[in-house]
Amino acid sequence: MARQSGSQMIGPVATGILVLALLHFAQAIFVPLAFSLFVIALVCPIQSALQRRLPRLIALLITIVVTLAVIVAISSSVAWGFSKLGQWLFANAGRFQLIYVNWTDWLEGHGVAIAGVLADRFDVRWLVGFTQGMAGRLNSFAGFALLVLVFTMLGLLEVDDFNERLGTPAAQPHGGQILLANREIGIKLRRFMIVRTFASVLTGLVVWMFALVAGLELAAAWGAIAFTLNYIPFLGPFVATVLPTLFAIAQFESWPMAVGVFVGLNLIQFVIGSYLEPLLIGTSLSISPFAVIFAVFFWSFMWGVPGAFIGVPILIAFIVYCARNPSSRWVAILASGKPI
Repeated sequence: MARQSGSQMIGPVATGILVLALLHFAQAIFVPLAFSLFVIALVCPIQSALQRRLPRLIALLITIVVTLAVIVAISSSVAWGFSKLGQWLFANAGRFQLIYVNWTDWLEGHGVAIAGVLADRFDVRWLVGFTQGMAGRLNSFAGFALLVLVFTMLGLLEVDDFNERLGTPAAQPHGGQILLANREIGIKLRRFMIVRTFASVLTGLVVWMFALVAGLELAAAWGAIAFTLNYIPFLGPFVATVLPTLFAIAQFESWPMAVGVFVGLNLIQFVIGSYLEPLLIGTSLSISPFAVIFAVFFWSFMWGVPGAFIGVPILIAFIVYCARNPSSRWVAILASGKPI
């Protein structure tokens, strides 16, 4: 009996592995598709409201233009911030090099022999290259955005017809369940993004004001980076905290000031991310913190930076679908962190 049940598990496990492999190796198609479905879930109510007063194609055009304006504004802010940091690094690279040399000498004076090996392999050009690489990636997503735009336009044109097909008697009972699940996912994703956007704007403003008070150079750039990276849970705030701390070390050449910047930025991220956001979202989007961390790191492994951004929305959709199936409801309960 045990051998038979074990053999029955091989098929689903093997299928899951093949599906994940397909998602990884065909990410050039699946990542834009996932983003387009995410965008459709967010903007579909806007198009529906416009269609009540305007022709369908005009409503679609207005929806697409508004969506593009928002995406360009967000991506441009972080690209501008990283470009400013790259320019600052070129002008002040000598500061970092001198600090790293001093670190190496201090560590070697205290018997840490590996410091010399690290110093030989590490160069401040790595930090410059990292900053330029981030800006370059953000500036080179035109092809990706174009594919997302095409998928989104086609999807918005098909939404009403697809929902009608799901409601036909021939598609029942699964069609009705999918329709209800899709509506619930759309509501939760829109609420998630509204709260996340409010928290990101607040984080960017507070970081900007904190950088001004602390005397940190490029305060506006740090605010823009903190605003954009806050959309990526855990990884984004971590990068938005570590980078200003490294720059504070070079600018002030003072450990107390660098520690103060690090503590201040972490306090901002903690208050907004760990207290204010859960308070605004409430219990309707209660998700296990472990599940969120796993989703961010898993999808970043699968799809890179876009996967880190889309990981939590995918998790929300996964929980909703699992909760509507009796055989998988236990998975939704574990991932949501509360009874369903």
